[in-house]
Amino acid sequence: MRIKHHPSEGLLAHFAAGTLEQAEHIVVATHVCLCSRCQRFVSAFEKVAGASVSNCEPTPLAEQAFTSVMARIDAGDPSSPSENKSRFEERDQLPHVLRHYTIGPDKWVAPGVSMRPIHIAGSGRARAFLLKSAPGIRMLEHTHTETELTCVLEGSFDHEGGHFGPGDFDLGDPSVEHQPIVGKEGPCLCVVAMTGKLRINGLLGRFIDPFIRL
Repeated sequence: MRIKHHPSEGLLAHFAAGTLEQAEHIVVATHVCLCSRCQRFVSAFEKVAGASVSNCEPTPLAEQAFTSVMARIDAGDPSSPSENKSRFEERDQLPHVLRHYTIGPDKWVAPGVSMRPIHIAGSGRARAFLLKSAPGIRMLEHTHTETELTCVLEGSFDHEGGHFGPGDFDLGDPSVEHQPIVGKEGPCLCVVAMTGKLRINGLLGRFIDPFIRL
């Protein structure tokens, strides 16, 4: 696997520090688990951060803090089951990062394009999903009202930013206008975190935009 496109160092630093929204964390974590270069960066950042923390003055814990944490662990988190009952046909090929989450049923997005939501806990604004596109599909030219983080799991796509294959990371925001074209070698499967929505360019976009739900 030859990975050419990576998250910025700033984004990787936020990932290592645990400050990303959970949906965004899922996408960056997927890339990191596939990319040895980004694994090294994250590891180095964590070592520096760990050294900084070790030099800090200790802060006393609140009374019953340990008991409270253990009670939460024993209670478990029903939104993050240990067994993923997803019916997604590619489940056995998914990176281990994604196997800890429940994946919802298939939903139609556009001709040749479908998605399955990844159920995550919390009140973050970003949402995560698996997006599958048929070979050779040409997406409509679009931009984004906010941000879209994408990591390719299988297949490929091309747009103005280059060629994106397995493991590659792509970032879309309001400054980016692109028209992804899926490779003809097979379906393209991606994990995506999106805040806001797509904005389809042109006259056609005005008519179909209300029907696209990602």
